[in-house]
Amino acid sequence: MTTATSDKKWYVVRAVSGQEAKIKDYIMSEISRFGYDHLVEDILVPTEKVIQIRNGKKINKERTYFPGYIMVKANLSGELPHIIKSVTNVIGFLGETKGGEPIPMRETEVNRMLGKVDELALTTEHISIPFTVGETVKVIDGPFNGFTGAIEKVNEEKRKLEVMVKIFGRKTPLELSYMQVEKL
Repeated sequence: MTTATSDKKWYVVRAVSGQEAKIKDYIMSEISRFGYDHLVEDILVPTEKVIQIRNGKKINKERTYFPGYIMVKANLSGELPHIIKSVTNVIGFLGETKGGEPIPMRETEVNRMLGKVDELALTTEHISIPFTVGETVKVIDGPFNGFTGAIEKVNEEKRKLEVMVKIFGRKTPLELSYMQVEKL
């Protein structure tokens, strides 16, 4: 039984939100357990990198781009749809009618979603510099929270700003990250 790659289409599996990565791993292990590896080409949980600030520290987190959805590229034949649907926390396939077959995604939708995944992978590296010298900003994080000042220097590589802030009537330069200030 040989299956050409052209037989494999993208389907969207609806799953319990917040559990996507666990469910993806479980689907993969179930497919292997039943010996259907040859029918499945790829399983994706589209995510984006998000930078959060907690207690003044930058934390890189991955956030699910489409919460509750897992993309599966497979040839859904035989028992495969039932195996995937029987996985805990899987609600079913997107677009299927009661008792009907799962409906594959259209090529345009696939390209848009995969394009978004690639775009998200690229954009994390190239964030434009949102600040210019002379601009007034407000400090929103750190010991000088609430102070305002003018940008003296912008260091793109380190993603830092030198901001001149008046503290006790004297101008003091502060080195702050982009995440510690906001435009006024």
